[in-house]
Amino acid sequence: MQWDIFCKVIDNFGDIGVCWRLCADLARRGHTVRLWVDDASALAWMAPGALEGRWPGVQVRNWADAHKPSALTDLPPADVWVEGFGCEIAPEFIAACAISTGPRGQNGHKPPVWINLEYLSAEAYVERCHALPSPVMQGPAQGWTKHFYYPGFTAHTGGLLREPDYLARQTAFDATARSTWLAQQRIPWHGQRLVSLFCYEPPALAALLQGLMDGAAPTLLLVTPGRAQRAVQTALAQMDIAPTGAGALALHWLEPLTQTEFDALLWACDLNLVRGEDSLVRAIWAGKPWLWHIYPQDDGAHADKLNALLDQMQAPDSLRAAQLAWNNLSDVAGPGQAKPDWSSLPLAEWSAAAHDWRRTLLQADDLSSQLTNFVLKKR
Repeated sequence: MQWDIFCKVIDNFGDIGVCWRLCADLARRGHTVRLWVDDASALAWMAPGALEGRWPGVQVRNWADAHKPSALTDLPPADVWVEGFGCEIAPEFIAACAISTGPRGQNGHKPPVWINLEYLSAEAYVERCHALPSPVMQGPAQGWTKHFYYPGFTAHTGGLLREPDYLARQTAFDATARSTWLAQQRIPWHGQRLVSLFCYEPPALAALLQGLMDGAAPTLLLVTPGRAQRAVQTALAQMDIAPTGAGALALHWLEPLTQTEFDALLWACDLNLVRGEDSLVRAIWAGKPWLWHIYPQDDGAHADKLNALLDQMQAPDSLRAAQLAWNNLSDVAGPGQAKPDWSSLPLAEWSAAAHDWRRTLLQADDLSSQLTNFVLKKR
């Protein structure tokens, strides 16, 4: 099928990260995709070749062109429209499609299946709202229907993004492949525990760094560029610690990684500290211990979202305590909740929990498969 996927980049590349991964996955399955995006700059390092048209099956289009009737005149009609995270399709684009389609498809083209792809959450409302229709009441598409589509962690949601070859690629990433990949990335690994860091500015960052310095296990912290790198540099300066680390902690500053290489980073590490939606899902599939830095919201809604995720996972107490502390939410913990000891992390217990939840989630179809089946039923 022909898909039009729309993405407005708000901040932090999370929107484009999820939308691009969906585009690439659909293209690998034989579909053709047009990605309409207002800021595609992150694709230069996230998916090299995408901007130059060298990604088979995916065409990156400028968001502004969707507002230009002249750019839409000869555009082949799509079978599916996907609004990423509630971004709204340009009225000019809708009108052009409605004109070429005609009422009830009398011009030979059916109206596209219109999907509003929502944010990922483990909260109870997701199951209630998943796949609900929303009739279009006005404008050139009056009489058409949108459907809310929610990714999620249960059988009554849309599932999680996972490519058909993901498990095979992960299995092939054995100890030898791990050593080779680390060497290719010029990471000075000498057998230490590996921890990846992809975060915003967690208040507990200094405590984590101090704990890793004081711990018994030699640790190499792999810091992603951008906000994580700036946050670590600020914390180290305030602690009067050298950028190379101290005590049991050494640091390595990563270059930007493609989405494929980011998967390898998560497979290579013994603990992954991730943020946002896309990297959370990849950390879950990696099956390694992970901590999630959820995007903080002014109204505190992120606390409920994090706790819902931990409930869904059936996280052990030690992991819940660390997750809440990492997100500066220890005050919402239950009575008597122990504070984490960053110098002695129970990674074996966290690893068992990660493996158990991953095994459960693998029993469900992935998001692209479920979404495609949903679309076929609506056409």
